[in-house]
Amino acid sequence: MGKPTANAHWFNPSRLKTRHLLLLMHLEEQGSVLRAAEAARMTQPAASKLLAEMEGLLGVPLFDRHARGVEPTWYGQVLIRRARTALLEIGRAQEEIAALRDGRMGQASIGTVVNPGTNLVPQAVAAVKREYPDILVRIEMDYSRPLVAKLLDGQLDLVIGRIMDPEGGADLVFEPLADEPHSVIVRAGHPLDGRAAVTHDELAPYGWILPPPDSVLRARLETMFLEHGLVGTRNTIETSSLPVTINLLQGSDLLSALPVEAVASHVQARQLSVLPMELGVGMESFGIIRRRGHLLSPAAERVLEALRATAQRLYPALGGG
Repeated sequence: MGKPTANAHWFNPSRLKTRHLLLLMHLEEQGSVLRAAEAARMTQPAASKLLAEMEGLLGVPLFDRHARGVEPTWYGQVLIRRARTALLEIGRAQEEIAALRDGRMGQASIGTVVNPGTNLVPQAVAAVKREYPDILVRIEMDYSRPLVAKLLDGQLDLVIGRIMDPEGGADLVFEPLADEPHSVIVRAGHPLDGRAAVTHDELAPYGWILPPPDSVLRARLETMFLEHGLVGTRNTIETSSLPVTINLLQGSDLLSALPVEAVASHVQARQLSVLPMELGVGMESFGIIRRRGHLLSPAAERVLEALRATAQRLYPALGGG
């Protein structure tokens, strides 16, 4: 037992090849060098040489030879047990690589602004999960600037949003999908609900739920307030969360500027209403943004394909791209 312990210090596992392990398994199953060689599709001398190589590398006898064939020693049983595990893991790795290659599993991280985050993205991801349930999809909702910054940093694979700044634009590919006009959204039963038409002046008595000050939409709303003399508006709440906005609207007389598509289900359920007026505030077309020249993982490719297909159905005017 002393010699094997000493040998363990210089043994290099990388010198033990897969063909050694496969022969080891055949030797255990067949109990004969000749039959193991036939099962491994090699000559008996070649099998004997591989066995001798293994025993030379480890410095211990792996099989006892006798008239009936070969039988694993205690050392051989240890190696066989570990070899079986190693070969199973290699087989699983091959299956996993094949699944990754075919896009049947893996991960994809996408960022989205509010409007497509309420219809396009959920529908596309649901389609992917129906066909490829083992793909993990991470979804982050925010404004375009922080999402694009994360895309450029490699934290996201895809963004459904806008390119707001020229910096980094050369490193991005943009596929336009749809425009995003904003409307004034209120709770059903709001004092302004049910009017045939609403003017900007009639908005003055009511507070607003606004996006954070550093957002483009906030700047455009502030411009609209100035243009229509609504500078006295001080009753405001700031949030970037759509669920928080919806709950605040339902429980108050506050106003908010949102894409109608983002709250369509709540409007249909008569929980929220769209005021009949041209607010004059909107955002540029949103679309799918990718890093130029970046190779997407197979999982992210599947998500991209689903986004394009879903967009063609939701936004036929632009053909989904």
